[in-house]
Parts: sequence; C-alpha cells; structure tokens
Amino acid sequence: MIRLPKQVVTALKLLEASGYEAYIVGGCVRDYIMGIEPHDYDITTSALPEETKQVFKRYKVIETGIKHGTVTVLMDYEPIEITTFRVDADYIDGRHPSSVSFTKSLREDVARRDFTMNAIAMDCRGDIFDYFGGRQDIEKRAIRCVGEPITRFNEDALRIMRALRFSSVTGFNIEEKTHEAMRETKDLLCKVSAERIREELVKLLCGKNVKKVLMEDVDILAVFVPEITKMKGFDQRNPHHIFDVLEHTATVVEKADKEPVVRLAALFHDIGKPDCFTVDEAGIGHFYGHGAISTEITRSVMNRLKFDNDTKKKVLELVEKHDAPIESSQRAVKRVLNKLSEEQFFNLIALKRADNLGQSREFSDRQLYYDRLVEIAGEIIEQEQCFSLKDLCVNGSDLISIGFKPGKEIGEMLKFLLEEVIDGKIENERQKLLDLAQKKQKNY
Repeated sequence: MIRLPKQVVTALKLLEASGYEAYIVGGCVRDYIMGIEPHDYDITTSALPEETKQVFKRYKVIETGIKHGTVTVLMDYEPIEITTFRVDADYIDGRHPSSVSFTKSLREDVARRDFTMNAIAMDCRGDIFDYFGGRQDIEKRAIRCVGEPITRFNEDALRIMRALRFSSVTGFNIEEKTHEAMRETKDLLCKVSAERIREELVKLLCGKNVKKVLMEDVDILAVFVPEITKMKGFDQRNPHHIFDVLEHTATVVEKADKEPVVRLAALFHDIGKPDCFTVDEAGIGHFYGHGAISTEITRSVMNRLKFDNDTKKKVLELVEKHDAPIESSQRAVKRVLNKLSEEQFFNLIALKRADNLGQSREFSDRQLYYDRLVEIAGEIIEQEQCFSLKDLCVNGSDLISIGFKPGKEIGEMLKFLLEEVIDGKIENERQKLLDLAQKKQKNY
C-alpha cells in the first residue's frame, strides 16, 4: 500500500481541522489506485483561496493561479498545489474556460475533469469518492470521458492527445464512444499550441502501448504531422520488409529504447520513403536517398512543433545516419564517436537495433553485429582511447608554441593529427604529435 507523503496528509488535516473539505484528486489518485507511486499531489478543497491562505499562514504561500482558485503551499520545501472546488464556464477558445466560479460541491468540481480515471478524489483516511465510475474503468483498463465526450473535446482539444498518451503509457483501451468522438473532433487540435502538442507527443511515443496507438490513430496524429499519412498502407515491396512503412515505423518505435530522442528518431527515420520509392526490373522496391529526405521532413516537423535546438540536432543526426553502415573495427567506431558523441553513438545503435527488429526475421542476426559495435565502443571508452580533439594530447597553444600562427591553420593541423591517431598511424603522445606537426608544416 502506497503511503501519502506526510506533507500531503498534514495539508489535508489542517484544512479539515479548519472546517473545510479536502481531498487529493486527479492523477495522483489514479496512480495510487493502480499501485504506482505518484510524482506529485493535487489537493482540492471547499475553502476559498483567501481561506486557504489563512489556514496555511504559518507557511510560505505562492499565489500561482489565485484567480482560478489555486495557491501553492511550501511544506518542508515541498510545493503542494491546492485548488478550490470550481465549475468552469464555456471554453470559448477550445482550450481554456472563459471564467471559473467556486462551488462547495466536490461532485461539481470533478464533473469538469477529462476522464473518469482522473475524476476520483480521496481524503486523508483513504476513503475514495468516485462519482463517475473511474475506479471501475481503471479495473477494466478503459479510458472514458466524464459526461459527453464530444462536449469534453470541444471544451479542450488537448484532451484528444491526452487520451492517446494515456492509452500509450498505461496500455488502457479507449472506450468506443470516447474514441469515436476523438476522431470526429480531431481537427480541433489545430487550436492547441505546438508546445502542448509536442509535450503530449513525446510522452505518447515513450509509452509501452505506442505501436497500437500509432496504428489505430495515425489520422489523429496527422492533423499536426500530415507527412505521416503517406506511410499508411505503403507497400515496401522489398524482401527485407514484412510490413508497410507505417507498421514498420510503429514497430521500430515500440522496439526502440524509451528515450525521447531515440523514439522521435524512430518515428521519423523512414518518413521520407514514400517520396523516393522506385521499383527495379525484378519488381523489388528501393528507397535510395530516403535518409536525407526523411531528415528534411523531420526538420520541418520539429520546427513546426517548436522543439528545442539540442533535441532537434540529436534527432536529425540519428535520422540522417540511421541507414549508414558502420564497420566493426576500432577505427570505424572511433570515427563515428568523433562525429557524434558517446551518447549519440549508443542512441544510433539503439535505433539501428530497433530498425532491424522491424524488418523480416531472417535478417535478425544483425543484432549480434550491433552487440559487437557496442562492445568495441565500450573498449574504446573504457581504455580512454583518443577519438576527439578533447582527447588529443596537444592543443592550439601547443602548436603556437612551436611556431604555428593563430587561426585556420591550427584547426586544420589538429584535425589532421586526430585523423592520424584514429587511423593508428601515430600514438597519442604529445612530443610525437608536435614532431609530426612541425614536419608537415615544413613540407608546405
């Protein structure tokens, strides 16, 4: 049995001792029922915001959203969000209520929430208050809207993505009426900010049930990534592949490490295939140059969804290089480590592994090949072998000390020395490198 944090219990008891109702509500109760340790706790109360502030006058209180009834109380340095029971007015913009009004009814408060599993409340004694069958839906592993689904999604279209994300993460099925409403109202996602779509998409991709979601609801995802529509039903006509492009992609995402960068790259790695499909005289399909085309489509999508530059750079690197062969030698692995980074090298191998697992089983022996590449990289890193300029035993200052002029010449010489070390033509020793640099300089 999961125990509530002492700060949460204290907050609930203080509110009750002051004559108010108080409950934890939403995702924390859902997780509690499922036996999952909640990441954070939200409290709902009958106390008005000013009354809540009075109850916690001995603590630091931050008015995080006081006009919507929310304050944050710091208890033993832990922030606890406390919100007054409320009823939302109309959602004019399809995302936010035009106004809120406070109520003394817990039932009215939870009735405005998105899904039944998120509309359950619990008091400090562990008593459950479930007006809409959320606990039963959790037991049935079902995602169902509170009230009329069409109304819920018209109020806030982000709930469509939240449903898909919950399905992917929990493995729950979406209840039929709710699912139909999501598909009917999917175009409302155009009203949702790119940042919120991006956040839900990344969480969805990292879920255990992601393949099912991608296969069943690609048309919903296509509202903001229309480029994926072409993958649906696209026959690859190639002996390496047993799936169409979409099912291959969904399988690769599912098999990939649950790291956002890797799963994003898995989603996009073959998105350019339909645009470069050719068939040879034997009737075999080919996708020459699909890595480059997929990279450009990925760049466009990630810009549209306003990904940060670091994530974008890493995903684009993986998509571009996902199909590039890597020789199983220290020299070749060092070169890849140099071009990417240690982290990105292992991300690339993880993507290649997943890509292989999404192909015909007769080619699954490549997994042993990837094992060998990981083994070689591990040896290089463990032995602290040189594969980047930071590992080189000389730097720009060293070259200046032997007569090189500051500028482009130094960069080119350091790159040359690194290449020689990686190729095994010279040891990574300071004096030997300086001697070689002087010798090469004299030859020009």
